[in-house]
Amino acid sequence: MTALMIQGTGSNVGKSLLVAGLCRAARRRGLSVAPFKPQNMSNNAAVTDDGGEIGRAQALQALACGLPPHTDMNPVLLKPETDTGAQVVVQGKRLTSTKAREYPQLKPRLMEAVQESFTRLRAAHDLVIVEGAGSPAEVNLRKNDIANMGFARRADVPVVLAGDIDRGGVIAQIVGTQAVLDPADNAMIAGFLINRFRGDPRLFDDGYTLIAERTGWPGFGVLPWFADAWKLPAEDALDIDTPMRSGGLHVVCLALSRIANFDDLDPLAQEEGVRLTMLGPGRAIPGDADVVILPGSKSTRGDLAFLRAQGWDVDLAAHLRRGGHVLGICGGYQMLGQSIADPDGIEGAPGADPGLGLLQIDTVMTGDKRLTETRAHHAASQIPFHGYEIHIGRSDGPDRARPFAWVGERAEGAVSADGRVSGSYLHGMFRDDAFRAAWLAGFGVVASARYDATVDQVLDALADHMEQHLDIGALLGLAR
Repeated sequence: MTALMIQGTGSNVGKSLLVAGLCRAARRRGLSVAPFKPQNMSNNAAVTDDGGEIGRAQALQALACGLPPHTDMNPVLLKPETDTGAQVVVQGKRLTSTKAREYPQLKPRLMEAVQESFTRLRAAHDLVIVEGAGSPAEVNLRKNDIANMGFARRADVPVVLAGDIDRGGVIAQIVGTQAVLDPADNAMIAGFLINRFRGDPRLFDDGYTLIAERTGWPGFGVLPWFADAWKLPAEDALDIDTPMRSGGLHVVCLALSRIANFDDLDPLAQEEGVRLTMLGPGRAIPGDADVVILPGSKSTRGDLAFLRAQGWDVDLAAHLRRGGHVLGICGGYQMLGQSIADPDGIEGAPGADPGLGLLQIDTVMTGDKRLTETRAHHAASQIPFHGYEIHIGRSDGPDRARPFAWVGERAEGAVSADGRVSGSYLHGMFRDDAFRAAWLAGFGVVASARYDATVDQVLDALADHMEQHLDIGALLGLAR
């Protein structure tokens, strides 16, 4: 066994979860297995043990494999900064920022890094399960492709095509993909599967047979909707799903246009005593909010302007007058200050903007990026916890005399004089059960969730679900 690739008929068809489930299923068969995504586009990143960053989905897949995340698992990470540009991270480190129209010129160079990382993983493990990006049917992007068929052809990896029946038109998705691919690309596809079926899968028997007859590809099964998927970290902010609850501590997170590392909030969503609202644009901060969270952002000044355009700055002032609390994480922490200066244009055009003025700090963007796992002590509760830093910029000012946390003897973050506004550069703090319990206790909420244990249990349940409905043995048997 060497490698197998899952490609999709489009974005958001469930490729990341399918790969995570296959990784866990292969591991339970006694195989040394690793995930791989040649190119990912996401602002939801994870810090790796080798001091870089990869897409959060690959970190989850690594967990499914029983491995620490490594930069080889996602050698090219695109982090959108504007509607037409992105930062390019190669093997965990920032290479450049580029416009979408200029990116194709980089691809031949990036393919070498992709192949290098894949070769290392393949040498170290029995099996590598590869995730495509978007869809191979986007044939206008086929030239110098490194994400789908370009990689599959270069590395000689068989492909299984996944279609999402929940969005409708799955027959056209799969048959249409075959119709637009050239013969050599079609020859890489070893079969198909149907994802996210709601109801009785037998109702799709005729459609399943039609796809097999039209394409000549074997099918590997119809996978019903996996109800516990919301308990796993989401790859895309559009996939954030929270349970419907009434009552409890109302935590409102502002869904910024360039929101980053939004899985910071996942552990809170699993607490029965918490009602989490991801607040989209055009909606006012509700009057019953207890805590408003300003999350991380890939474009802090851009998202500060976005926040003001929604009127959320006015809403935050009213929220604080009502006695509410505000927490800023990373870019959200920077927004809470007096000013944000970017003299060298690290995140966009050079310049400076006034902040929200809710913390007495000022931030200057710098070229060096801090990427590190961090152990800290929460200043208010003295509870030790584990998090990570992934940011540019340095913040300082009078409110830093009241730190949010201590990292060794280094003060981290800031708290306002009245204690109701706080900010920190530390991501992932709510994953720590002890910290989350202490933080919620400050609002009178008793924590009950065990986040990491729950994620591991859900990965096992996902593998069980896939074993029940898909021919996992035949899928894994395709690898070469």
